Amino acid sequence: MIKYIFYFTTLLLSIVSSYAQDFQGMAVYESKTSMADLNNRLDSNKDITPEMRKMIEERVKGMFEKTFTLHFDKVASIYEEEQKLDAPGQDGGPFKMMSSMTGGGGKQYKNVKDKKVMMEKDIFGKEFLVSDSLPVIKWKMENESKKIGNYTCYKATAQMPVDKSNMMNFRPKKGAEEKIKKLQEEGNEEELKKTNFMDMVEMPDFVEVTAWYTPEIPINQGPANYWGLPGLILEVNDGKTNILCSKIVLNTKEKVEIKEPKKGQKVTQEEFAEILMKKMQEMQQMGGPGGGGRMRMGG
Repeated sequence: MIKYIFYFTTLLLSIVSSYAQDFQGMAVYESKTSMADLNNRLDSNKDITPEMRKMIEERVKGMFEKTFTLHFDKVASIYEEEQKLDAPGQDGGPFKMMSSMTGGGGKQYKNVKDKKVMMEKDIFGKEFLVSDSLPVIKWKMENESKKIGNYTCYKATAQMPVDKSNMMNFRPKKGAEEKIKKLQEEGNEEELKKTNFMDMVEMPDFVEVTAWYTPEIPINQGPANYWGLPGLILEVNDGKTNILCSKIVLNTKEKVEIKEPKKGQKVTQEEFAEILMKKMQEMQQMGGPGGGGRMRMGG
């Protein structure tokens, strides 16, 4: 009898181990960023006609509303934006480029065992592979719960290190917008052209986030840079952007290979942020009075 019990236990452990190794799932997330800042700027600009405003809002909508897919197993995940076709008459251009600099673009790989994150980024046709350690998130468990779909979720809050590769995290320095407005009113184009982008904006070190996770899917994964809770994160809000899970499929029949991306020049997040700043300054100079020529990459 002891022999059979030992055999049964060994067989059960083998089945459980096999299930754990083969376990895989897929979650779809809808990301929406508040357009309040954009609307305020459009409201304050008297030169923008209703037709121009509608065109701008339609063109930048893709930057503020995105759909992502998260493929995950027990330790790793791939997070990727759903690719959409441009509307008729729109070839992407600067709007497509800006979208890749606001949290979209290529794949993001997270490995919670190795504490590693890798992101594919593209700036003006040059590919980068941003590789770094997973950000440390000190979650505080809150005494609140709610349903998201069929899953019971629990609330957690944290101060999250800011993703410096996402332009959406920039904010104007105090008095910066007033200074620009004054120069515009004075028609001081020379000073406007000299204005350094980096002198006008800043990026906070941390942002307050609220997450909702479900222990019913016991993996510490989530969308974007979020991870580290005792269950899959189904919703997260940083005060400006809300990411909400709209679909979950567990143990998908077609397995997706979850592996590190390899495409692009390998840089750290800090190095990529410096490259991003430099290219944004070039873009500003090209768009200013007397600006022209092609923007170059490298160097």
